[in-house]
Amino acid sequence: MAPESATREVTTPGDVNVSLTLSLLRRGGADPTFRRVGLVVWRTSRMESGPVTYAIEQLGPRHVRATAWGPGRHELLDGLESLVGARDDSTGFVPSHPVLADGVRRYPGLRVPRTGRVLEALIPAIIEQKVLGIDAFAAQRRLLVRFGEAAPGPAPDEMRVFPTAEQWAAVPSWEWHLAGVDPSRARAAQAAARLAPQLERLAERSGDDHAAVHRGLRSIPGVGVWTSAEVGSRALGDADAVPFGDYHVAKDVGVALLGRPIDDDELAEVLEPWRGHRYRVVRLVGLSPLVRTERRGPRMARVDHRRI
Repeated sequence: MAPESATREVTTPGDVNVSLTLSLLRRGGADPTFRRVGLVVWRTSRMESGPVTYAIEQLGPRHVRATAWGPGRHELLDGLESLVGARDDSTGFVPSHPVLADGVRRYPGLRVPRTGRVLEALIPAIIEQKVLGIDAFAAQRRLLVRFGEAAPGPAPDEMRVFPTAEQWAAVPSWEWHLAGVDPSRARAAQAAARLAPQLERLAERSGDDHAAVHRGLRSIPGVGVWTSAEVGSRALGDADAVPFGDYHVAKDVGVALLGRPIDDDELAEVLEPWRGHRYRVVRLVGLSPLVRTERRGPRMARVDHRRI
């Protein structure tokens, strides 16, 4: 018997580029919660009502269809507009720099997604703290393969569903070690898992009051501005969530908008005219083919925490 599915189509008020918008949710090329098959984006998630696999197709610039399987399918489809960024309001954003104006023209359907799933964004962000992306993505994959469950429905091979908060909180210390996550990040991730119900309720109650959610996130030991911003731009649809402290963002934005690298203090000044849309600026700069920054010089060292 074929697994039960549900389908929903939505027409958005403005253009939406589903593939580009949802690419923000992918944690490395081998992320077992994300696949792109042709023009279809496949992803898994853990809703309050249970696990879900969904496939999203772009039928037109403003027309999206999603099919979902699993206990969380109806809840996922109810939030489809937010997920694909259709409720991301860019009113007031003025791309007053040539790089930004080019980005708006080049990526007309780029939006900030809002998954509503705080823990799904928070634990990967914690794992990515102060390590190279390639190592963080590998660690996340090991943990998802070890503790995640098989994706419901006709998902592509080897897709997995994000574990429950209780499962994350119960991961033994040696499993974090074997995955390549050091004790400080493991402790922060487990603290976040234990607080997951409160965080999810806070995000739901707060609506567009992102500041309240960021305060709650930053109250967790080991969660700072960068980690909170990484959650904001994915789970909350926060177009103003600047990842201060990122290894490349200040330099890239400085080169793009001023022609020279800058630090975080100057980054705050440079982005101030776009307050409310500062992450939108960061995202456009990151995607722009017009921006070329030197990757020479000191780099973060690779550390295999499995060997420590």
